[in-house]
Amino acid sequence: MYDKRKIKEIPEENRPYEKCLRLGVQALTDEELLAVLLRSGSKDSSALDIAHKVLHLSKDKKGLQGLYQLSIPQLKSIRGVGTVRAVQLKCIGELSKRIAVCAARKGISFDNPGSVAEYYMEQLRHEEQEHLLCMMLDCKNHRLGEELLFKGTVNTSVVSPREIFLCAISYHAVGILLVHNHPSGDPSPSQADIQVTKRIAAAGALLDIPLIDHIIIGDCRYTSFRERGLIET
Repeated sequence: MYDKRKIKEIPEENRPYEKCLRLGVQALTDEELLAVLLRSGSKDSSALDIAHKVLHLSKDKKGLQGLYQLSIPQLKSIRGVGTVRAVQLKCIGELSKRIAVCAARKGISFDNPGSVAEYYMEQLRHEEQEHLLCMMLDCKNHRLGEELLFKGTVNTSVVSPREIFLCAISYHAVGILLVHNHPSGDPSPSQADIQVTKRIAAAGALLDIPLIDHIIIGDCRYTSFRERGLIET
């Protein structure tokens, strides 16, 4: 529960700024962290009130995750949030995502499904549509390039092995790796996922450009086709 009192009504040592200085930033609640970044409230609402409303505005995801999904007009619907604050809030969400991606980049290994999933987790787990990415790899499984193949629903009618391998050949790739997200948060492969993956793996075997793995990103979870034995490597 966040503190509904006005900032002036909260004992000084428990106000967000002072609490941070006294106990460290890790001691702040999500509302308190956002209130510090908002800096001030409005005539009718404290910074804590506005922060609470922001974190509960998204219908699908509450808390900090909701920031990724909220648009600037949605944020501006909150009393006390104008264009400048709405832009600041969107930038906070984007900055946190980039920090997570930057940290994951240092440990990424395309031989390790867990590190690949960690690298793409923040980039993909907040998306409301499915994104299918293809990584082109060299003989040592180093990434040569990455292409967004499409946005939408993964099914056999829209995912063309021909387009995938034309792309792979243009990079002189000797292997490919697919990553896509499930907006539901459940990374379990659907029948369509399995059928598409089998078609791509079969085409790769014929062209001698093997499909190294297909990783599905959920909400802080992932599924690796290779780990599950759903493709041969």
